[in-house]
Order: sequence, then structure tokens, then C-alpha cells
Amino acid sequence: MGTWPVNPMAVDSESRRGHAALILRRVAGKSAVVSAFARDPLKLLTPVPRGEAVWACLSSLGGGMVAGDETALDLVLEPGTKAYVGTQSSTKIYRNPAGRACGHRTHARLAEDTLLVLAPDVVQAFADSSYRQVQEFELAPTASLVLVDWLSSGRSECGEHWAFRRFESRTTVRVSGRRRFVDALVLDADSGTLAGPGRLGAWRCLATVALIGPSLAADVTRLAAAIQERPVDRNAVVTLSASRIPEGLVIRLAGREVEPVRLEWQRLLAPLADRLGDCPWSRKG
Repeated sequence: MGTWPVNPMAVDSESRRGHAALILRRVAGKSAVVSAFARDPLKLLTPVPRGEAVWACLSSLGGGMVAGDETALDLVLEPGTKAYVGTQSSTKIYRNPAGRACGHRTHARLAEDTLLVLAPDVVQAFADSSYRQVQEFELAPTASLVLVDWLSSGRSECGEHWAFRRFESRTTVRVSGRRRFVDALVLDADSGTLAGPGRLGAWRCLATVALIGPSLAADVTRLAAAIQERPVDRNAVVTLSASRIPEGLVIRLAGREVEPVRLEWQRLLAPLADRLGDCPWSRKG
């Protein structure tokens, strides 16, 4: 992926195509947006530009990505700031008869004593589409990150069920320059139908929730214990597991429908509302 400038605004106009960037700073005791930029097809909204935490929302023209679209989001959280970043709706990856992949990159730099909650809506890959995303996070030792990364099986109302060509996602979290968490997922229909019983079968949604950083220690302990105590139910609408990592926790969810997965991870993360100034998910229907 290469490097990116300390100031993500300091890029030439051509490289800004499909690019959004946001810089936060502590101003008069509050987190505040001090610089924001977005260029089509991306849109960047900041419904809460200053407060206990900044709230930002990413959207795109047409509500999704068409063949060959490449977008990027750069985030800078300066010391002592907090942010919630989501999306306006699901990210739709439209049908792609030519086989051209869409792509998105997120790069975030979190300074000391910061908190970033990155919780977009679900990625919905249409039949015959291809999509790849790369997410990179650079954390100071006292920074904390909550990441929600999830994918649906497609447009169930149209009879689509894991009918896309390829989905690829790679996430890397570094703390003080050292890799703390690396996660990769590749779903490729070239090796056989994804909906087969030996692969994704009846599941319609996959999600990963990662919590990393010292300010989340109590949340990590609470969630790890709660998930460990849950009984195993083969008929559950949502099944989940949790794995401890250094100063963090990774939760995996699989659901037979999308909505129960959304409700489950939002319930798990509900206590974060106190640190965000309110619950951002309660504002969305």
C-alpha cells in the first residue's frame, strides 16, 4: 500500500479522486474536526463535528461501488480525541460483468489516548461482483480501536446467496510500529460455489469485531466472559466466538440473517455509548 502523508490533505488533486480524509484535534477540552475532505464518489458527513467524540459518516454516489471504483479513507486522531466513524447505509458492490474489481483502502493513525470506533454498515456484494479492501491502523501505545467488519451473502430478496465472484479483506493493526493483529478473508467462487454445504451453506452474514487498546480492558474482560458462558446452540440464529489477543479481543459472528447479526454486535458494544457521547446506532432505523 505504500506510505501516506502525515497530513492526508497534502495530496495532489488527481490522487484525491475517490478519496476522503478527516483530522481530529482536542480543542477546548473536546474532540473536534479541524480538517475534512472528500471527493466524488465519496461523501463525508460530520453530524457531530465537536463533542465528547466526533461522529462522521461515509457515503457514496449511487449508494455503492461499480466496476473499477477505487476509494480511500484516511483518518488522523490527534492526542486525546475520540471518534465514531460509520456509513450512511450498506456498501453495495454492484454487478460486474466485465470482471473488474472494486477496491477500498482505510488508513488510520491514532495518537496517544485516542479512541476510534469504526463501525460501517454491512458490505453487500451483488451477484458477479468482485471487491477487495485493505484496512491499516497505526496505534500509539495508549490508543484504542474498535473495528466492525462484516459482509452479507448478497441480495436475499433477489435470490442471491454468496453469488459474487470474489471478496477479499485484509486488516492490519500495528501498535508502536509492531504488528499486533492481522486478519485476512478471501472468498473466491473460482474454487467452487460459496453457498455449498462444505463452505458457507445456510449462513447469510459474517462479521468480525475487534477491540484493541488499554482503555477497552474492562470491555474485553466483560465480553470474553459473557461469550464464554453462552451455551452452544446448533440452531441459533447467530453463533459467535471470542479469542483473546494482546490487549484485545476478536469476536467472530455468523448469522442466518443479517439483521440478527447487526443487533448482536450492537448489543455487545452498547456500553461504548458513554465514551461516544451517545449511542450512534440508536439513531438509525
